[in-house]
Amino acid sequence: MSGKKKTDRPAARPKRDEERRRAPRARNAASGPLYAGGRNSAAEALRADLVQRLFVKKGRGDDRLAALVAEAEHRGVPVEERDGEALSRMVPDLVHQGVVAELRPYEYADLDDVLAAWEGRDPFFILLDGLEDVRNLGAIIRTAECAGAAAVLLPEHRSCLVTYAAMKTAAGACAWMPVVRIGNISRTLEKLKEKGFWVVGTDMDGESLYNGANLRGPLVIVMGAEGSGMARLTRKACDFCVRIPMKGHVSSLNVSVAAALLLYEAARQREGTEAHSS
Repeated sequence: MSGKKKTDRPAARPKRDEERRRAPRARNAASGPLYAGGRNSAAEALRADLVQRLFVKKGRGDDRLAALVAEAEHRGVPVEERDGEALSRMVPDLVHQGVVAELRPYEYADLDDVLAAWEGRDPFFILLDGLEDVRNLGAIIRTAECAGAAAVLLPEHRSCLVTYAAMKTAAGACAWMPVVRIGNISRTLEKLKEKGFWVVGTDMDGESLYNGANLRGPLVIVMGAEGSGMARLTRKACDFCVRIPMKGHVSSLNVSVAAALLLYEAARQREGTEAHSS
């Protein structure tokens, strides 16, 4: 990665290491409490050693709940009783079934650490501008990990966080894929541009098709919010935009599906570069 200002779309550079390097997880930034509501979710979280406290409904004493309490105590997890309304406030969008697990805070990665880990390589990031559905977030994290992306970038404002629902949808990918919380999107993109990155946005009026654009070299793929797309200032910060062809009657794809197409196109173009350079 270079700190020089770019003037044209960079040519692809050969991979310098055969081994795929992963950026380390950060130790300095974490979200607030994460709650898993419901018996199955609480049991899964206990088995994965993610629970730091277990809350159970007062006076609820059936065998399955007793088994969860026994499992928590066996693992040294504190168990506290709460009334049903208190449990509902913890997981307002879920049926808690008399039990809520408080998980350890999710640890976000640091952008500088990710860049340092990928020094000498051509990483590609995906930045999610205004994403609201945590299940879409989890699906994108999973796809980004599978496609070989360096990190997922989440703005601190106007964005959902990594919740238990997101982690569950990601199916284990959160343990491997760094998720970075960034401040101002425009300033972050400018910082990355100064390091040699190109920024590609996704828009129905993009200049070219996604599979006809050059997605090689250090790259940031920007996906907009469900329905509304990218914010105006975010689109302005992009070097160029691409579109995905719509053949049917529906005018757009789910954001996680659209993200998968861009991520795998970027991965495909890198594989072509590696084959050419070997």
